[in-house]
Amino acid sequence: MLPPPIKFTQWLVDNAAQLAPPVNNKIIYQGKDFTIQAVGGPNKRTDYHINETEEWFYQHKGAMCLKVVDNGEFRDIEIGEGEMFLLPGNTPHNPVRFADTIGIVIERVRAPEHIDRLRWYCSNCREIVHEASFHCTDLGTQLKPIIEEFAHNEQLRTCNKCGTVNTAK
Repeated sequence: MLPPPIKFTQWLVDNAAQLAPPVNNKIIYQGKDFTIQAVGGPNKRTDYHINETEEWFYQHKGAMCLKVVDNGEFRDIEIGEGEMFLLPGNTPHNPVRFADTIGIVIERVRAPEHIDRLRWYCSNCREIVHEASFHCTDLGTQLKPIIEEFAHNEQLRTCNKCGTVNTAK
């Protein structure tokens, strides 16, 4: 039997505590082909996620800034309340979420051969400082230990090109 529709406003109330830093992510639906997740703000992340497949962003409440590396150029894409955006696969992106905002993100379930990456760039010279690869099965739980490892390891945060020690947040 098919499940009933979700009353999203009540779902947000019931799951508010789980939309907490550093990832602020809670899965709404886990399907065979797609994962639908709610993401709250604020967040303080400096990593760029690289997913081999497309990601769909919708801002339910408030605005967000999607920092991307587009053909080698760093730029910001503002997604306002009620707006949506389809991010092409293999685009490094850092979703910056502000306080009291809620977004919905739809991603494909990863095939066994798909590898996600978290990448950090130097704040001074824009070189890659660190990159971690993983097969994504649960973004909400897999990101936190990778982000925390970067945050607590100065060697990982130090740029080999210019010597800048980058911040984790």
